[in-house]
Amino acid sequence: MSAPIEVKNRRAGFEYHLLDTFECGMVLMGSEIKSIRNHGASINEAFCTFAGNDLLVRGMQIAPWGTNPHYVHEPKRDRKLLLHQKELDKLKRKLRDTGITIVPVRLFINDKGFAKLEIALAKGKKSFDKRESLKAKDVQRDLDRLG
Repeated sequence: MSAPIEVKNRRAGFEYHLLDTFECGMVLMGSEIKSIRNHGASINEAFCTFAGNDLLVRGMQIAPWGTNPHYVHEPKRDRKLLLHQKELDKLKRKLRDTGITIVPVRLFINDKGFAKLEIALAKGKKSFDKRESLKAKDVQRDLDRLG
């Protein structure tokens, strides 16, 4: 069996305080899921936004799969996220607070073979918060070396 497919947004933890996470499905085309399974996806520049009652992920890059021009998808198109209505209402309420945004944290394939996106409610960090994160990371690395 091949290695598990997992794409992480490593900058999200550095740029934001992650407050609450949700796991959601996505509406994908067949060529997109094939490309994700072939490790052809990136969520580094992606963000989530509401369009009406739908939650969309924007800026997520999924490389084209194959060379057939009839089934090639647009790499950075908006993709609808699938959540329960209660979760969507909760996200809308939280977004009314200032400085809160929704960022994708992890893209993975679950046990049933479906592509799932883990999103998080996040609050932006200030520059001094980022320095504190770097200091804590360095201290932890030093402790791991000694122990």
